[in-house]
Amino acid sequence: MQLIGMLDSPYVRRVAVAMLKAGVAFQHRPISLFRHIDEFSKISPLLKAPTLVADDGVALLESSVILEYLATRSPALAALMPATAPAFRATGLALTVCEKAVQFHYERALRTPEQRSETWIARVVGQLTKGLEALDREAPPSGWIGEDGIGVADMTVACAFGFIGGMLSDAVDPAAYPKLAAFCARAESLPAFRAAPAIDGVTAPAD
Repeated sequence: MQLIGMLDSPYVRRVAVAMLKAGVAFQHRPISLFRHIDEFSKISPLLKAPTLVADDGVALLESSVILEYLATRSPALAALMPATAPAFRATGLALTVCEKAVQFHYERALRTPEQRSETWIARVVGQLTKGLEALDREAPPSGWIGEDGIGVADMTVACAFGFIGGMLSDAVDPAAYPKLAAFCARAESLPAFRAAPAIDGVTAPAD
């Protein structure tokens, strides 16, 4: 299997970390949606990261769909999937935070100051802030959200917060969310996270 996309994307990274944790063998190809658009479009014409090229050559899109597919192929990865209401809630909150953080990042990165909508930015930042506040309130002081060790819910939360710390720390202060920051620091210290850092161009090793 091939995982296509850059690890500075929280969506690509959550899949890579889950695959590494579960011991699912894969080749990571850090192809950029912007710098390598021609190469990426040959694999995934919709230009969607992550894209997973399955062993039979089928290209799968959307990180949650990819993880659901992998869970049907790997019992170890299936065991990482959300199984309780708190885990599903944390996953939903973290994915919403990802969405708003990416929207905010692209608004600043791809539009000139004159083109930006301050009304839109205020809305997105408000949603992002509310999501972070909820994750901070609900972050466990020790251990993980799931009952049986770290899972996809925890990985999604940590990848969302890692993206914010790397891309938006000038506008969103991670220190404002101390419980969440401590929780994510525990995750980032684990081997699967260290093997797939949120850095442009890094290749995650196959397990």
